[in-house]
Amino acid sequence: MVLLLALTAAPDAEPVLPALELLPHTVRAHPLDSSHLLSLPESDVIVLDARTDLVAARAACRLLRTTGVETPVLLAVTEGGMSAVSGEWGFTDVLLVGAGPAEVDARIRLAMSRGDAREPARVQASGITIDEQSYSAKLHGRPLDLTYKEFQLLHFLATHPSRVFTREQLLSDVWGYDYFGGTRTVDVHVRRLRAKLGDTEQIIGTVRNVGYRFNLHEETSQDEG
Repeated sequence: MVLLLALTAAPDAEPVLPALELLPHTVRAHPLDSSHLLSLPESDVIVLDARTDLVAARAACRLLRTTGVETPVLLAVTEGGMSAVSGEWGFTDVLLVGAGPAEVDARIRLAMSRGDAREPARVQASGITIDEQSYSAKLHGRPLDLTYKEFQLLHFLATHPSRVFTREQLLSDVWGYDYFGGTRTVDVHVRRLRAKLGDTEQIIGTVRNVGYRFNLHEETSQDEG
């Protein structure tokens, strides 16, 4: 028997995955909002309700990942919501809410096996080494003294090298959908991050009139500032 934690904003009487009622697993409901995601009860698998609010589900996935939750996450979506789901959210697997008991049970077992096999992630690019487990970053072996949000920003850019992100995209992906500050927040954090990178500040490149990107060493560009 598996202990499942259902993160949902739906009433307690409404199951996230109806097929779970036909399986011998224990399901415990938990509120799906950022204030309740920082201290989750123990479980074997998390079932994240993305049936009605994909924006909230994406933010929850990213928060679970950035806070170091290692429990496998199954994303429950409708068929209409499937097209909006991206693997970059950080979930383990995705399930249609109408999936039958056999499929749901198999996905649970597979998610648990993937979680057991997962190794601590480490990002290395352009002299930057990022350890997701310890929330630490080094530049050519020298520890960087980063705030939590500076670390999140560097980590996000470094895991998408050469890809350009607008300030609005960075606000959504790094700060979250419920952040009410303006895009100037991104500029301020980029400036502080570059100051800590020192002579290698060009790692965080500016694409004029668009946004920012993480530059690989072999790249040279004239649109950086």
